Amino acid sequence: MASMKKTESLPSLVTDEKRPRGSSRGVSGVLPDSALFDLEDRLLFAVPKKGRLHEQCVDLLERIGIKYRRKPRLDIAMCTNMPIALVFLPAADIPRYVAESHCDLGITGEDMIAETGVEVKTEVKLGFGKCRLCLQAPVASALTSGADVLGKRIVTSFPKLTKSYIEELAAKTPHSSQKVSETSITYVSGSVEVACGLGLADAIVDLVESGDTMVAHQLIDVDTLLTTQAVLLSNKHTPFPKLVAKLNLRVQGVIAAKQFRMLTYNVSRAKLAVAVRLTPGQQAPTITPLADDTWVAVQAMVKTNDIHEMMDALNEVGATAILTTEISNTRLTL
Repeated sequence: MASMKKTESLPSLVTDEKRPRGSSRGVSGVLPDSALFDLEDRLLFAVPKKGRLHEQCVDLLERIGIKYRRKPRLDIAMCTNMPIALVFLPAADIPRYVAESHCDLGITGEDMIAETGVEVKTEVKLGFGKCRLCLQAPVASALTSGADVLGKRIVTSFPKLTKSYIEELAAKTPHSSQKVSETSITYVSGSVEVACGLGLADAIVDLVESGDTMVAHQLIDVDTLLTTQAVLLSNKHTPFPKLVAKLNLRVQGVIAAKQFRMLTYNVSRAKLAVAVRLTPGQQAPTITPLADDTWVAVQAMVKTNDIHEMMDALNEVGATAILTTEISNTRLTL
């Protein structure tokens, strides 16, 4: 069977030392104790501490109204307006912290959840951090399909998913048992794309977003293991279900705000029925009489991707003063 190295254990949340959190929620040896942090009655929200998701997560926290102060050299920040403590962790570790009840809520990629293999509840897909986990090989190599890498050396930050992929390939490839046993899967924590160039690997399994890094290292996309994006995940047994639901609703509101625009226009009453069929809104559009009784103002939410076609259609109907406004936030469930 393909060989692979073990992943590292979870790190301390405090930069210079690790302290037990206390026994109030059955967690030992993971979080600092209450002498340093008052975590009693606080929901613990795990957030990527760096990398491709960090900045987008920080922006999302601001948009859902979470205010906090983060002290230097500490990976825990206390929220000043809600009973929440933010825990800044490597994205790869967040699924395990949430699954094992060390944190109640978290944000990470679907790829990290799949690699960890733990059981968590996905609250909502966030729409950012979208990419693919791909098998890649040097342009100059003869590796052009998944079956070609059987018996080869593979370097990746996703050893479990890679091993499962190799096993699935073996099941579909006749007389491949020997090649599978010779397949080597080596774990590295980063800079996977340089492995082929340095002679460490024949192929790699790594995340591809735009493809620029892949091209820069003269690699080609051989196969896709999975597609992924950032998600909000929770522990199914959290003692804060109401607060989790509130944050879930806020997050969905931010996502919906990006997916919709507010469309406002004036139209004659004679053309109102046609215009309303074009812009039905959520339940119904808002219709306001104007000083001229033969005209009304209409306001409705429209999908962002449809906004230009909708404006053109309204113009053809005879609507005037057609305006669009960005929505900064909503309480709209997706």
